Amino acid sequence: MLLRERETERGLLVSVCDPDLLGRTFESGDVSLTVEESFYGGDDAVEADADAVVAGLQRAVVANLVGEESVGVAVEADIIDEETVLDIGGTRHAQLLRI
Repeated sequence: MLLRERETERGLLVSVCDPDLLGRTFESGDVSLTVEESFYGGDDAVEADADAVVAGLQRAVVANLVGEESVGVAVEADIIDEETVLDIGGTRHAQLLRI
């Protein structure tokens, strides 16, 4: 999985995706999701195992996840509720916001 962490004015933003999804666009009805290299990849992104992804998500104020493995890790760790996971064009997508 690709893990990218960025500090923002509002706290830590974490993005996680399955690496094979970079650059791909998924569509479902009026909803479109592009897994942008500039958001999920780049020089700040690292290859991460499940433990590193969970650790990043536990520190996150906001997180975006795309892909079967990435979302699955968050669901298994009880960070994301399975009922909130979206299927967009055959891939899984979830967001996290801590207030």
